[in-house]
Amino acid sequence: MKAIIQDRYGGPEHLWLADIPVPEPRKAQIRVRVLACAVNLSDWEYLIGAPFYARLVGGLLRPKHPVLGSDIVGIVDKLGPGTTGFSVGDRVMGDLVMRRGGFAQYACVSAAEMVLVPEGLSDEIAACLPQAGGIAVAGTAGLEPGDAFLINGAGGGSGTMALQLAKAAGAHVTAVDNAGKTDWLMSLGANEVIDYRKQDFSRSGKQWDRILDMVATRRAGEIARALRSGGTYRAVGGDVSVLLPLLLGGLRFRLRKKSIGMLMVPSGRKLTERVAKMAVEGKIAPHLEAVLPLSSVPEALRRTGLGDVKGKLVIKP
Repeated sequence: MKAIIQDRYGGPEHLWLADIPVPEPRKAQIRVRVLACAVNLSDWEYLIGAPFYARLVGGLLRPKHPVLGSDIVGIVDKLGPGTTGFSVGDRVMGDLVMRRGGFAQYACVSAAEMVLVPEGLSDEIAACLPQAGGIAVAGTAGLEPGDAFLINGAGGGSGTMALQLAKAAGAHVTAVDNAGKTDWLMSLGANEVIDYRKQDFSRSGKQWDRILDMVATRRAGEIARALRSGGTYRAVGGDVSVLLPLLLGGLRFRLRKKSIGMLMVPSGRKLTERVAKMAVEGKIAPHLEAVLPLSSVPEALRRTGLGDVKGKLVIKP
């Protein structure tokens, strides 16, 4: 089968299209013929081996699994020994971020992580949902009408869906991204857009009730300055050298009723089912920039790592 292979950490230049054996499913696994696989920032992290937690999961010195791609949609092709719950021919979806394997024609995945794709979803849209949609749902939970909500990194897959959910909740949304996405984010409903290259939101003099930060880069004191009393900041990811001081430093602001921490996303089939149902009901809609072939994975990852994508890119093997 065709697959995009990685054998070392580094940039997209270390990826290549190769012929490798079709994998065989083990116990509790199913093999799927991959129909679509979304490109996520986590793929970029596993590619370059940074932040450090990517190596803790993916392999300390070199990648344990050579094929990236975790938001997989496919047709069940074969069941592993004793595996139940699915039948050959089922169309399934899931977030396999801990093992990956979606940038290939076939992938063996954990049956426990997969769900049936609702009839109302295309392969491409379904692939955009598990990881990015789960972050959006978790990151906007509890928003109330009138809340001032800032999304740092609003133009990516998770950010655009979080923007939709925040507007539906009645929040006043500030979107932070590069200038090339300003008009587009306004068209999606953002009340205001900040170009991070020209203005640091933490130094703007404004404050928000909630901040959702896709990649943490600031110290606790800078974040606290941008939070109202009773406000909450949650980081989705970031370098360990930033996150650890941020979390420890954030403890001193609890007395000021300012909560600074990581976003905990309860990933798994229940969240995937919930996000898929929301998409069918029209409550959440991924913004799909392009559908690309396997050979485009290196460039798709490069653009994702640079934050250059509007919404999501999807690979169709």
